[in-house]
Amino acid sequence: MRIRLLLLATVLVASAAAQPVLEKAAPPPAGPLAELSLADAAVLGAVEGITEYLPVSSTGHLIIAARALRVDSNLPLRRANGEVHWFVPPTAKHPDGVPLTLKLAADTYVVVIQFGAIAAVGMLYWRQLVAMLLGLLGRDPAGLRLLRNVLLAFLPAAIVGFLVHDWIDTHLFSLEAVIAAQVAGAGLILWAERYRRRRVATTARHPEFPTDLSMGAAFRIGLLQCVSLWPGTSRSMMTIIGGYLAGLDPRRSAEFSFLLGFVTLSAATVYKSLKTGEAMIMIFGWPHVLFGCVVAAITAALAVKFLVGWLSRHGMAIFAYYRLALAAGLGILAAVGWL
Repeated sequence: MRIRLLLLATVLVASAAAQPVLEKAAPPPAGPLAELSLADAAVLGAVEGITEYLPVSSTGHLIIAARALRVDSNLPLRRANGEVHWFVPPTAKHPDGVPLTLKLAADTYVVVIQFGAIAAVGMLYWRQLVAMLLGLLGRDPAGLRLLRNVLLAFLPAAIVGFLVHDWIDTHLFSLEAVIAAQVAGAGLILWAERYRRRRVATTARHPEFPTDLSMGAAFRIGLLQCVSLWPGTSRSMMTIIGGYLAGLDPRRSAEFSFLLGFVTLSAATVYKSLKTGEAMIMIFGWPHVLFGCVVAAITAALAVKFLVGWLSRHGMAIFAYYRLALAAGLGILAAVGWL
């Protein structure tokens, strides 16, 4: 009964989040308004797929990639006669309207191609997803506990993300915010690895599988996931660290992070698609979006397999040093005007 109530609460949160995105937009033109080359689509898809599940922040890397590819312009796109091309035309209620821009389309594109990364986890962890479905139907007690824990970990980020999403888009999608998050994340990883090694040295009993997590532990992992709303932090990093703190080993922490990501990324991708997906299609067209999803799916599957094997043997420390190197490199490139 508790799980069904939790599932109902999740659906209600998702429904509430979807309501503001159903604003009436301008009808789409016959073809795309701007060119996104297949090479650009492949680069963005590969960056998304490789970094989505690694503890390095896919959002941060995609902000950097979009800037490097010069698809982050905030200038309104204009028609042949010079008039602004509106996504949401000005009205008495919203006099500023929402003009079509490359940045609006690119920001949506890098979220929508997460469908590819989501599909990769669906293919690799289909047994766990089926177990959760059977648990909901009352046929798999372990699957029901896993579903309970995933939903409990999902709800905090769903609520907080809905409340602050627009503010984050406006104020935190910047290179400076990404650099700061990369440095802070590196420190967190190094601390978490030291904590994990000290914990392993003790004889205390710890949960072995995500199904063994208590409701409180699952919820606390969800609270940590909220921190990753800051671009450049990394959702997978925060949830893997949450798994460490709950007592899971690196492999199981990563697997719970992937399953939680399946739900969280699905919700975020659907939300963004409903909100500004039409603008993306108006500017770039469908073929490049689908191509980016395919590239993201292939690269994400490879990244997931790599991460599970690496964490099982070495832990996360290497990613802390990567984050520090990336932050330093970005700072230098920004200082000389290359980004």
